[in-house]
Amino acid sequence: MSSPKPTDPPAPPVKVDILAAVLSYLVPGLGQILQGRVGKGVLFLVGLYGLFFYGMALGSWKNVYLPDYHDPNKPGNQNMGTVSRLASDIYTRFQFVGQFPIGMAAWPAVYQYYVYDEKAEAVPMRGFMRAPTIEELNKLQRDGDKTWDLGWVYTVIAGVLNVLVIYDALAGPAFREGKGTPQPPTGGPPK
Repeated sequence: MSSPKPTDPPAPPVKVDILAAVLSYLVPGLGQILQGRVGKGVLFLVGLYGLFFYGMALGSWKNVYLPDYHDPNKPGNQNMGTVSRLASDIYTRFQFVGQFPIGMAAWPAVYQYYVYDEKAEAVPMRGFMRAPTIEELNKLQRDGDKTWDLGWVYTVIAGVLNVLVIYDALAGPAFREGKGTPQPPTGGPPK
């Protein structure tokens, strides 16, 4: 029977960094910058925000929004709660589920969803990230080329990629150094 060979020391335990994960949700790469991985954090910040805002520009700044298709006059909608109304509207525009993980850059859409009241405004002026009207959407898709659709795809990709950035900030780098590096044996073979 042979004796077991000595093994490398186990890797240090992974420390979960919740603060870094939250910061990387708010602004992509901010958690990595906090952890001292500045190059990686700046790369994530520039890359994901560049992709997100380029997609917004392709979509004429009208492709990140939460629609408000709640019709209180429709039977059964009078008693609809806030959560079920939100779930119904998200179901109508599921792309926002992929856009929301980009963090604070998507928050104006949530704000507009909750505060905008079309009847309260004298001029039908739409705010930043407010759901466009059906007429505006039809015009964007009818008169434009496919850049509006391509734009929301870019924003969804940026949001979904930020989920990986958040996980990287939470769990840390994929490869860690061990506590000690094995030293090569000195001298010749045992006699």
